[in-house]
Amino acid sequence: MNEEIRAKEIRVVSVEGEQLGIMSVKDALRLAQEKELDLVEVAPNAKPPVCRIMDYGKYRYEQSKREREARKKQRIIEIKEIRMTPKIEAHDFQVKVKAAQKFLKDGDKVKAIIRFRGREIVHAELGKNLLMQLYENVSDLAVLEREPKIEGKNMIMILSAKSE
Repeated sequence: MNEEIRAKEIRVVSVEGEQLGIMSVKDALRLAQEKELDLVEVAPNAKPPVCRIMDYGKYRYEQSKREREARKKQRIIEIKEIRMTPKIEAHDFQVKVKAAQKFLKDGDKVKAIIRFRGREIVHAELGKNLLMQLYENVSDLAVLEREPKIEGKNMIMILSAKSE
């Protein structure tokens, strides 16, 4: 900015965005000072570097405003857990399906876990069937990110929201 520009010759762009041509830094600075504005280097890697005549304070304010807007629009995807047992009742299962649908509509991922206790792990196919049934109930909203897989005494499946 202003006297900190080290190049000998620069390409100058006016406030309105029109090209003023290639000139020395001194001439460009004088031009900017006549208009009571700053000379700001916008493309230092170009040959010759590109500088713009602008109000630097206003430019920084606009830039921070744009960054705040971008941060507002960002959404952090969370992983929500739904836990069940292989002996879950039909109504309880429907409650879990509704919870999964809500999470997926909000754009979050769903980690469905079937917890096996005692010797229930012998009937792992019951757990897999239950998880696949859950997936079929939410398949209009979800994509199967990870197939049902046994980890210790749990069977885990991960669903993510469909991108539109």
